[in-house]
Amino acid sequence: MLLSLAQWLQTLSPEFGFFRVFQYLTFRAVMGATTALLIGLLAGPAVIRRLRALKIGQPIRGYAMESHLSKSGTPTMGGVLILLSIAISTLLWSDLSNRFVWIVLLVTLGFGAIGWVDDWRKVVNKDPEGMRSREKYFWQSVIGLLAALYLVFSISEVSNLRVLELFITWVRSGFDVDLPPKAGLLLPFFKEVSYPLGVFGFVILTYLVIVGSSNAVNLTDGLDGLAIMPVVMVGSSLGVFAYVTGSAVYSKYLLFPHIPGSGELLIFCSAMAGAGLAFLWFNTHPAQVFMGDVGALALGGALGTVAIIVRQEVVLAIMGGIFVVEALSVMLQVSWFKYTKRKYGEGRRLLKMAPLHHHFEKSGWKETQVVVRFWIITMLLCLLGLTTLKLR
Repeated sequence: MLLSLAQWLQTLSPEFGFFRVFQYLTFRAVMGATTALLIGLLAGPAVIRRLRALKIGQPIRGYAMESHLSKSGTPTMGGVLILLSIAISTLLWSDLSNRFVWIVLLVTLGFGAIGWVDDWRKVVNKDPEGMRSREKYFWQSVIGLLAALYLVFSISEVSNLRVLELFITWVRSGFDVDLPPKAGLLLPFFKEVSYPLGVFGFVILTYLVIVGSSNAVNLTDGLDGLAIMPVVMVGSSLGVFAYVTGSAVYSKYLLFPHIPGSGELLIFCSAMAGAGLAFLWFNTHPAQVFMGDVGALALGGALGTVAIIVRQEVVLAIMGGIFVVEALSVMLQVSWFKYTKRKYGEGRRLLKMAPLHHHFEKSGWKETQVVVRFWIITMLLCLLGLTTLKLR
């Protein structure tokens, strides 16, 4: 919005030439992060007071850690603050004609809406389980598949009109259209290695990454500050990849696919980092507010969507290793319990408690120890992911 205003003012008089600074992506990214940070810090207390007034307190499951019972009643749905900060900042500082900005925003807000319904049922119905898994996955799948069908063609084209034309061509050809190499699966640490996926392969991969990332972040969000800081670090790192793939010069030099328009996602990622840091101010132990599913599902979906656009699905799995391990810990725990119950008549556990962060709590780690150590691991993984920019 401000970019369009600055461009319009420049056409009125040469005296407004200093507004050219708005054309610099890095300037708008810094301002986007700052704006989101200030919105979150300034609006945070009012949002928390409002949540308390509405008695939107976090219900605690009966089988939860004993140390968490004192958190019952802490305001939840604080993810609304994060989403508002991201949306306002992104709309202010990004190029609103950019199709990638809109698809990421829509996916983020769509998953946020699912999380909002889930949290609302937990609060109003006093049901710690909230939305049933089958219903939640259905709506996640709808959004994930719609995003995948759009992105499979938009990665290859430069405008929505060309996306529509390519889609029509794909349908008329009997669903047989080859995608360019930049739409393939890229492997980090290797030069110009791209595995062709085809349209259906791309759609399936995109669906799994978006929905999987959303649920992985949601599972990680179990301790004060545990999920939000890794989201900030991973999102910021993906912003660097967005800047590279959006630049014809840097992408050529670093042997990355050039995806016109993807650079604008740096602003979204910067806004996500600023909003996340503002939320951490209130979410650090002992938390004044929880983000709830409205924040966790949305932020995970955002990370997955950005990673798909910049073609860094594998790097996302590396940098978001904490999210991956947390999700796998739940899957393995549940699978092993069901298998042993069916075979031995009694369910057995691989971990003391899942997700993984609860296992470490059961093992004697304090909550703050788990959180900070997981942050450190994420920082190292993000640095490892960023090395793939040059080590190829």
